[in-house]
Amino acid sequence: MKSLLSVCMIIFMSCASAPSHQSYAIKEKTELLVSESQGGADKAGFRIIKDEKDFRSTIRGSFGLAGLATESYIKYPPFPQDKKVVLYNLGSFRSGSHTISEIKSISVNNKILYVEVPAGEPSGGMEIQVISNPWFIFTVPADYQFTSVELKYSK
Repeated sequence: MKSLLSVCMIIFMSCASAPSHQSYAIKEKTELLVSESQGGADKAGFRIIKDEKDFRSTIRGSFGLAGLATESYIKYPPFPQDKKVVLYNLGSFRSGSHTISEIKSISVNNKILYVEVPAGEPSGGMEIQVISNPWFIFTVPADYQFTSVELKYSK
């Protein structure tokens, strides 16, 4: 009985840990580096982050820490050298969670970068009204040419 249970666990673990080919292909194209629910701009928009100094100051500034000399407690993700790094501000919201948890796919069409993200789940009942300015930083291939960014929400 123990051996049967062990075999079942091994099979389950091998299936659960094997990534699908589609997510691997998307992972090669884009990576979500940082996603926060506060600290973004009031209006939706994007900007290309040019270098590591700009990258670090963007993250540090979003937490209201721009003037601090010590920032040892902030864990910065590594700055990718071979991709474009994009900061996207979602704008201002009065309630709900609008933090981006994953990027499903990206594509460019007519100089518009389309970023597919999971749709937020509406919560039932009354919500506390809290203004949030979510933002996220992600990467795209260096050869992508675009002049605007649009989010596509999907289930």
